[in-house]
This record gives sequence, structure tokens and C-alpha cells, in this order.
Amino acid sequence: MSVKTNNIYGKIVISDSTIARYVSHVAMDCYGIVSFVPTSFLDSVISFFKFGSRVKGVKVKSSGDRIFIDVAVVVKFGVSIHAVVDALKESIKYKVERFTGMIVDTMNVNVMGVER
Repeated sequence: MSVKTNNIYGKIVISDSTIARYVSHVAMDCYGIVSFVPTSFLDSVISFFKFGSRVKGVKVKSSGDRIFIDVAVVVKFGVSIHAVVDALKESIKYKVERFTGMIVDTMNVNVMGVER
């Protein structure tokens, strides 16, 4: 799917893969995030062979003017996981809403591990 909107300049279409790539860049700027983790075997195969436009550890679905985001991350050792996840959710929600002009309805963060 993709997010579609109209304004005075015309029609704007943003694909889910573009939003996923943007989410990955935003998340890597957040303190305490080390990396993304594939959430399924298919994601692991795709990231291993580096084909397709999917970003490992980020899933974006859109429906109308709503965006649903799932992120699987590895957090830095020694930080408050709760604080990092809250900051990550807030940052992604704010920046994606500003980027797309749409509403982030659901933002799920799965902490898959801790690394130094």
C-alpha cells in the first residue's frame, strides 16, 4: 500500500517502503539504538541476499490516512530500555507525521536484544 494525499499542488503518493526507510534513519539517530533485527525468516533471507526494497526490522502498513509501524531493535547495554523505547516512539511518530502529513495510528517497538 501507499499513503496518498492531495494538496493545492497536486497528488502526493508515498510508498510504505519509503516510509520504512525513513523510519530506519530516524531510529538510528535515537540514543541507545544499536541496530535493527529481522523479525521473520523471510526478512532474514531478504537482508542476507540484499535484494528487494524492504528494510530489516521495520514494517510499515498504511490504510487510508493512517500509518501502522512495527520496529524490531537491539538496544545498547546499560541504558534504560523503557526510556529508549519511549524516546524512539515519540521521535518516529513526530517525524513520520511531519514527513508524510498523515497520522501514525500504532507504533510497536520490539526489543529483540541488548548489545555493548
